[in-house]
Amino acid sequence: MPRAIISPSVLASDFGQLTAECKAHDQRRRRMAAHGCHGRPFRAQYYPWAPPSCPAVKKGVPDIFMDCHMMVSDPEKWVDDIADAGGALYCFHLEAAPDPLPIVKHIHDRGMKAGLAISPDTPASAITDEMANAVDMLLVMTVYPGRGGQSFIERCVPKVSELRARYPEKDIEVDGGVGPKTIDVCANAGSNVIVAGTAIFGAQEPENVITMLKASVNSAQAKIAAARAVQ
Repeated sequence: MPRAIISPSVLASDFGQLTAECKAHDQRRRRMAAHGCHGRPFRAQYYPWAPPSCPAVKKGVPDIFMDCHMMVSDPEKWVDDIADAGGALYCFHLEAAPDPLPIVKHIHDRGMKAGLAISPDTPASAITDEMANAVDMLLVMTVYPGRGGQSFIERCVPKVSELRARYPEKDIEVDGGVGPKTIDVCANAGSNVIVAGTAIFGAQEPENVITMLKASVNSAQAKIAAARAVQ
């Protein structure tokens, strides 16, 4: 059963205090890990100007897991920059790379995990078995790439269910408008990796939000596993 991973998106953070915000979340993550709640400490949406911010964050939080979502054209051009900056996972869009396999190899050769994302208007069927088996994670966008704070697009959820049925053990992520009001529909569809920005950074008690998101995912994954076992 894929484990629950909560990835706070720094797109919703104060960029003027980026390292400080990452440090604060890392301390929060460590406290929660002591109680069995694990998550990725850093989820960044990247544009061409953003890679220089990675080394500063890495210096401030040396063991941080930088899960980098590359919303860029020609994603192959940025692999080395992100790897050199300390990235741990490089996720790029299928729409920007019709032949993703050479990029995935480059990512793996640089010691990073690889993710493949699809935008709201791209069907899950665009991801072939060869692509899915090559990457470490699949990402279904539930908003249009480009800015934070957008409303959740529920018509994207069936794509999560389709991918979960095809790949029972794969990490499947949702990103965009996910929070307390939308987590259950994402979790029940089969997503085990949850990106949340405003819901976490805008909360008075971020730890409570993370705990709730994780609990929803774990409950849904247990139900999915049980249903699969009786089939």
